[in-house]
Amino acid sequence: MYSSPDHIPRPTMIDGQRLLPDTLDGLSQTLDDWQAAHPGMGLLVLLPEAGKGNVPELQSACRQRGIPLFGAIFPMLITPSGFSPRGAWLVRFDNAPQGFLLPSRETAADTAQEVVQEVEARLTGEVTAPAAIPTLFLIFDGQLPAIGSILTGIYRKLHRRVCYAGVNAGSETFQPIPCLFDAERTLGDGVLGLLFEDAVKNVVEHDYPVSQTLMRATSASGNRVVSIDGRPAFEVYQEISQREFGAHLTKENFYDHAVHYPLGVVTAADILVRIPVAYDDDGSVHCVGEVPPNSMLRLLRAPLVDDCNCTRKIADQMTAEGGGILVFYCAGRRMHFKDKADLELTDLAKRLDTPALAGALSLGEIDTMPEVGIPRFHNAAVVFLQRLPAGESPP
Repeated sequence: MYSSPDHIPRPTMIDGQRLLPDTLDGLSQTLDDWQAAHPGMGLLVLLPEAGKGNVPELQSACRQRGIPLFGAIFPMLITPSGFSPRGAWLVRFDNAPQGFLLPSRETAADTAQEVVQEVEARLTGEVTAPAAIPTLFLIFDGQLPAIGSILTGIYRKLHRRVCYAGVNAGSETFQPIPCLFDAERTLGDGVLGLLFEDAVKNVVEHDYPVSQTLMRATSASGNRVVSIDGRPAFEVYQEISQREFGAHLTKENFYDHAVHYPLGVVTAADILVRIPVAYDDDGSVHCVGEVPPNSMLRLLRAPLVDDCNCTRKIADQMTAEGGGILVFYCAGRRMHFKDKADLELTDLAKRLDTPALAGALSLGEIDTMPEVGIPRFHNAAVVFLQRLPAGESPP
């Protein structure tokens, strides 16, 4: 069961939200009004990369008021007018969650152990009912090469004592930037964690069809695939793209085309999307997210927006009586759909009967595998987070 210091009220997810302009006009008044009504509040801030210079002002404002601050920098924001490189989302928790900000360690196992220690310090006893399972929301720097291994290491120690959710932050250029912050620090190459006692529904969908060809990553390390079926990975990727989908892939058009034809890691339950983002002279291919050695692969083809059932699948899983909604949309998915990505968001808002969606573009997405409780790392997905009504358990 979740235990918070001095038995403060239950921390819940997404109690209020406000979009500020990139000048942060209205920041002081918003914080003063919110704190007067909710003295124990905490704050999550989502910034676009172009607004990273606003971090010091946000930190100072929260330090002056003693407001716990957690934040991350993403490629763009999701706003009422669509995707935007401007502004700042302030997400209020009426009762501040416990949180932590950690730099990564030398190995994935060491990083996982640091996260486990932070979480266990905030957990006591055993979970007695599904509705009592807290949610661990993690924001990783997307530059970390072994996020899947970190999640596995966390699960091996915590098992089903928490539900797992999260996203990757950072720059869409895949260049390193300090993208995680609290009231005191800003860092890259790390992880930010928040622990919520309320059950949180975490819906993650991509709806990508798969090719017929089954391949094996005969040599891989972290997010780098060296060889597929004993041959240079780029060579096989190029060949299968042409044969299965008629895509003429070259090193010159690689980045523009690869987002439309990601690799899929075959698991016992489903296929996890891995978007290629770079290649080396030796023919190895770098993806967003790990590809385990000897894992089975299929080539995927990103769907046309008119053929994608993602919006319907998400809407069918959301709860009308639940709390506020926070959405994250994969940057690679937006690159594929281009202008039609806005149409997908509009359709989602309409299906959910909400006037506007709040969130950010992400560089990787995390959910919990139903029934077994194991965390999974995705690409090309849409993530919806919603606080569930009291007493309701996540799937």
